[in-house]
Amino acid sequence: MAIPQAPLPRGGHNDLMGWGSRLRALRMDIGPFREHRDFRLLLIAGTTFYLGGMMTYVAIPFQIYTITGSNLAVGAVGLVELVPLIVFGLYGGALADHVDRRLLLIWTGIAQAAFTAWLAINAFSAHTRLWEIFLVSGLLASASALQRPSREALLPRTVRHDEMVAANALSSFGMQGGVLVGPAIGGVLVAAFGPGWCYLVDIVGLFVASMLYAAMRRYPHVGDTEPPSLSGIRKGLSYALSRKDLLGTYVIDLIAMLLAMPIVLFPALAQNVFGNPHLLGLLYSAETVGALLATATSGWTSRIHHHGRAIVIAAMAYGGFVALAGLSQSIWIALFFFTLAGAADMISAVFRGTIWNQTIPDNLRGRLAGIEMLSYSIGPLAGQVRAGLVADRWSVRGAIVSGGVSCVAGVGITAAWLRGFWSYDERTDHYAVAEREARLHAAGPAPEPGT
Repeated sequence: MAIPQAPLPRGGHNDLMGWGSRLRALRMDIGPFREHRDFRLLLIAGTTFYLGGMMTYVAIPFQIYTITGSNLAVGAVGLVELVPLIVFGLYGGALADHVDRRLLLIWTGIAQAAFTAWLAINAFSAHTRLWEIFLVSGLLASASALQRPSREALLPRTVRHDEMVAANALSSFGMQGGVLVGPAIGGVLVAAFGPGWCYLVDIVGLFVASMLYAAMRRYPHVGDTEPPSLSGIRKGLSYALSRKDLLGTYVIDLIAMLLAMPIVLFPALAQNVFGNPHLLGLLYSAETVGALLATATSGWTSRIHHHGRAIVIAAMAYGGFVALAGLSQSIWIALFFFTLAGAADMISAVFRGTIWNQTIPDNLRGRLAGIEMLSYSIGPLAGQVRAGLVADRWSVRGAIVSGGVSCVAGVGITAAWLRGFWSYDERTDHYAVAEREARLHAAGPAPEPGT
């Protein structure tokens, strides 16, 4: 005889189904990865670049500190890389709007492999030369800055217009995965075998990624192009400044990184504030873990249409979580808030990338990608200086909390100033609609599913 089952409470079955639907809606949308071959190649190649690059990122400062014993010498690498980043980032963007972007990806990847081989030879030599490390660091920064605008400009060509949010989330997930795993592997290799082996692994990754780029099909430029020039770069800058939606993405990201970037204070926070120097590594990885969790549960982002509003809310949440981390009396609570901050920052990044990729014409996409690269590269550098100065003059907690609170206020003021940014709707925005129609009629559309 069948045992009678207790009935579910009224609405219980529907409630369970409702929760199941909500949980499924959080899953990352992997449709672009599954359906578009070239997007897969672009994503895997980019992730490989980040993975290997972060190993070199660990090895270079280790070598410099081992040779000099100077923290100042380690920090000087950032100054060496800054000028090439600015110059070649802007030039690389202009170049990407004129030449075959796929070929530019391949040759700049090969150049990075050659420069990294130079580092490896120097590392394995009997007398490691410090000046070569600084010189090659600048060359690597130049090649990377030349390459990145082309990669960013190709992404919207490999997927459909309506898949852009999901594609940006997947791209961010790959990048953050490389940023999280790369230093861990690099640290093990440096400790066990020395920095030379980090460079060797990076060389293999650079070669593999370049071959993946070579396997992609060609994407001819849409419309007329112009050779790279100062006037062409100025045209890109003028275009970016003329649009409040683009200006909002740059200013808000710059405010967040300038005012609420706490990374430079982590050693002092772990040792002097919390008395747990052995947990320093967790502080460094907390925001990256949060970013990975945000992208892994980003399925809901495709249903958001007011992207400007989402960026404002996410950036204000980032500042608020950083401030709460600075107020925390326990390092574990601080880690929790830093993880939430990383998640909020990633949500902001996903929607910023979506606005860029859905609204910028293809013949300007490279130059604008170069400008974007500068906006999220210079901000953290300036933010480290701000945080260090405030911490020295006040306190570590004061620097973190004041930075987070200032970020919330600064983002709010920016949203009030750029009202059109707050009301941005990708369904009706003039530039988004124009670009959607242009892509529908352009020659060489994105591949259909399965191709």
